Amino acid sequence: MESKRSLILQWIEQRRIDKNNTSEVLMSTSVIPNGLQWRAFIENLLMWLGGLSLAFSLMFFIAYNWEAMGRFAKFALVEAAIILCIIVYWKLGANKISAKISITMATILLGVLLALYGQTYQTGADPWQLFANWALLILPWAVVAQFATIWFIWIALLNLSLVLYFQASNFMFGMFFGNTENVFWVLFVFNSLVWISWELLADRFSWLEERWAIRLIAIASGFSISFLMLTFIFDNSSSKSMFVFFYFIWAAALYFVYRRLKYDLFMLAGLCLSGIVVITSFFAKALFDQHDSIGSF
Repeated sequence: MESKRSLILQWIEQRRIDKNNTSEVLMSTSVIPNGLQWRAFIENLLMWLGGLSLAFSLMFFIAYNWEAMGRFAKFALVEAAIILCIIVYWKLGANKISAKISITMATILLGVLLALYGQTYQTGADPWQLFANWALLILPWAVVAQFATIWFIWIALLNLSLVLYFQASNFMFGMFFGNTENVFWVLFVFNSLVWISWELLADRFSWLEERWAIRLIAIASGFSISFLMLTFIFDNSSSKSMFVFFYFIWAAALYFVYRRLKYDLFMLAGLCLSGIVVITSFFAKALFDQHDSIGSF
């Protein structure tokens, strides 16, 4: 499947399009941005930076004035900011970029509120519970907003919860793998399921069509299975041979989907990077093992 850019360049080589009109054709087909698109991008970027700066500045303001402010003043300030963000989102409507920034700010401030509660009352809860509760509380907002950024934050919070949970507990799979393998194995399974679900639902829901989110989820899945593969290579344990099976299944599925069904160069480049790292590590391990055996001989 050819990209729009390569198809247009092919037509230019075939003289179907005049070379003098190349820039105009590329801009009119949105292959490269025109002036209005650059302006819209800069406006949105500045709005996002401003909104995120306001949300994080409130957190730093409370931290800096921790001793000077009473507990009720801290809670009132954060809660008022959350309510204001929700009102702005409701008034502007879900489709405007300013409304999306407002709901994202409310999502961040909710995490600030939970951290403030834990720090003020010293609940003694494990860190993973903070992120798990944060994800649970923003779930209704994610469902209502239908905004990919909120869903990505929700997925990221669940990933953090899983990592912190396995640092505090070795409940699942403890009899099969070490604690580090537990973390990456669960992250691989979780992110792969999210990845597959996102791709399937993207055909039904237009707000899931943004590729940046699914690519970041794919990076999490690919990094996890690649790490497990490296663990098998350097530990050389037969109990971890299943990592090889799942790695090749993952690689074959990724290649087939993003080369044949839904062409995505980013995904294919990530697969190539993972393959390079794994193959290089395999030969490096074999080389060092051979060198050690020769040296001991």
